[in-house]
Amino acid sequence: MVNRLYMIRAKVNDKEQFDVLIQDQQLKINDRELSLDLMEQRDGTLHFVHDGQSYKVKVVKSGLEQKAYRLEVNGHTYEVALTDDLDRLLEKMGMAGAGANKVNEVKAPMPGLVLKVTVEVGQEVKKGDSLLVLEAMKMENVIKSPGDAVVKAVKVQAQDKVEKNFVLIEFE
Repeated sequence: MVNRLYMIRAKVNDKEQFDVLIQDQQLKINDRELSLDLMEQRDGTLHFVHDGQSYKVKVVKSGLEQKAYRLEVNGHTYEVALTDDLDRLLEKMGMAGAGANKVNEVKAPMPGLVLKVTVEVGQEVKKGDSLLVLEAMKMENVIKSPGDAVVKAVKVQAQDKVEKNFVLIEFE
């Protein structure tokens, strides 16, 4: 029998925060012990009973890199952000989100023709901002910023033909 132990902090709807310790079928939330009868259904939902109340939990959306999830519990939707001990240590050191998730460049996802570049060197961009428009297979594809950054270099201009994985834009 494998003894599984998880220690996380869960922030729900950007308000309530819970320290969660999970060890097999035992659950401790903010030092309050709960015993769960937990079952995973074929469709991926979890079903458990606590204090005679039945709960059905479904993961509607998951952002594994950001450890952010949208859960549906008995028809109610909750936004949940998880952090572990390492995340909290990095945050205390001023390194929250540093390193692994930082993207230094954007590459062409496919061969195509650059129709329009919408950023310039030195410009600050936010995650999801449009960087350029790439035409591929007669479709216009808006290439967006994968994160908050400052544009270091723009390697293309309108009417440039690019191959897959060609570096389009570099970030500081």
